[in-house]
Amino acid sequence: MTKVCIVSLCWFAACLTKTMLYMQKDKLTFNDLPEVVGELCERISSMENLLTEKLHQQHNEVKKDTHVPMTVDEVCEYLGISKSSFYYKAKHGGIPIIKQGKHLFVYRDELDKWLESGRKGESPISIEEEHARMLATTRRKANPKSW
Repeated sequence: MTKVCIVSLCWFAACLTKTMLYMQKDKLTFNDLPEVVGELCERISSMENLLTEKLHQQHNEVKKDTHVPMTVDEVCEYLGISKSSFYYKAKHGGIPIIKQGKHLFVYRDELDKWLESGRKGESPISIEEEHARMLATTRRKANPKSW
């Protein structure tokens, strides 16, 4: 989007420069103003049309390619995390995964929504709370009584 804006602004600046040169060469008079202003208005409207067309094209291209399934390796590369971190987040309900047989897939648009939303839980879990939950789910052997 920025690239199109910069190109359009450069084109607009070139048109203005051309008009300014026209004004300097011919000593623009009051009678020439309607013609020059009309030309500038036409150029501005054509630039606006070009810009809106390019923005719509870019917007449609981005929408088409976002619902793409990604493998575990692609997700890890996209997020910059290790496979073990991915599996941990997938197991604890963080990353929105789809399991087909033995394979896990993640859609790119769902992953982006998950990244934008931040945390899935309502409140962040402290280290102490997570430790307490882990201890509660871990089974331990009973202590043998010493007689």
